[in-house]
Amino acid sequence: MSYEDKINKLGLKLPDAKAPAGNYVATKVVSNLLYISGQISIDKDGKLIKGKVGKELTTDQGYEAAKRCGLSIIAQAKIACNNDLSKVKSCIKLTGYVNSSEEFTEQPKVINGASDLIASIFGDAGMHTRAAVSTNSLPLGVSVEIDAIFELN
Repeated sequence: MSYEDKINKLGLKLPDAKAPAGNYVATKVVSNLLYISGQISIDKDGKLIKGKVGKELTTDQGYEAAKRCGLSIIAQAKIACNNDLSKVKSCIKLTGYVNSSEEFTEQPKVINGASDLIASIFGDAGMHTRAAVSTNSLPLGVSVEIDAIFELN
């Protein structure tokens, strides 16, 4: 089953890949590696998912915000691969940042939203290394930001 078929079977809809908001590129291919700039938490209606996890958002809401970041990562990968996700060989690494309250300690559970999504679409090729980092603020007040590295065929 192709990755596109898997996305459809799971009932997922990729968001539009957003252009960078600053002086950087959304994706960059170096040799056979695809680097994807940080994707922020945006809901299905295009609105920012904001707030601190552990204060305004629960762990489960943070998980869903991270899942939305994962969908944006895949959308960026698809554009970088000329709309052909079969060019993805594997996901190498995700780095997730969680805008969280000082006492919140479940950042890994939040970033699982993106990790679970990537694994559900790419199977074994979606298994990756990862970091889940707490931060006291993220751009535009969003709850989660995640960047990624993929290996291409």
